[in-house]
Amino acid sequence: MKTANFIAGGRRLKGELRADGLLYDAAGEAHHPDQVQFLLPLKPGKVIALALNYADHVAELGFKAPEEPVMFLKPNTSLLPHGGTVIYPRGAKFMHYEVELGIVIGRDARRVKARDAQDYVGGYTIANDLVVRDYVSNYYRPPMRAKGWDTFGPMGPYLVSADEITDPYNLGLRAYVNGELRQEGSTKDMILKAPELIEFMSRFMTLEAGDVILTGTPKGVSHVHPGDVMRMEIDGLGALENPVALEDESAEPLIAQEGERK
Repeated sequence: MKTANFIAGGRRLKGELRADGLLYDAAGEAHHPDQVQFLLPLKPGKVIALALNYADHVAELGFKAPEEPVMFLKPNTSLLPHGGTVIYPRGAKFMHYEVELGIVIGRDARRVKARDAQDYVGGYTIANDLVVRDYVSNYYRPPMRAKGWDTFGPMGPYLVSADEITDPYNLGLRAYVNGELRQEGSTKDMILKAPELIEFMSRFMTLEAGDVILTGTPKGVSHVHPGDVMRMEIDGLGALENPVALEDESAEPLIAQEGERK
């Protein structure tokens, strides 16, 4: 089942996407996806993101593969629905997209073993883990300033139930900018998949129903600019699209690189 939260006719609704391509709300009224304002498909308690979880992306950045998961928290204030505008910070030198599979926890998990972990997956969604690369010098420091900006976590448009995805580790991922294919990969190339990640994380913290794990991105990142439109696609999950706009002129330009001072 694919579900979405949206606004139509001034009403906040929840609907199911059916085979005819329309969203049906609780009253059975049909809505065309192009004629609604999408909201986030869920409100996570927390979003835990993975860095360097695809070997080709590790090589692309010139890093060494980590010996254990490299994690950071994505602020809920960074989350943005399908169609929302991503704000490009004034002074940023290199901002890029990252198409990622989002794993949605279906029930509370604590000290779960990998062999049982798939039973705790409630569904999947698409995420775009945006980053100002200027602020990432190594992976030992959580990249909060690089990835924690407001609007830097587009997610959606749908929450897809786990039973609808036969093999979540054989899904094609693609990122387009202004219609040009920029990034392409497959979830089969993840270094660590949901079972290992849930076991690792739930050993020291409770994963609650509705939490989201962002599982990393393959190679193919590139610069986006104000005026661009990003489109993230994952097989079976749909497409997440967001335009980019320059931050308001009243904002003081950021210091682009760590340690850089005038």
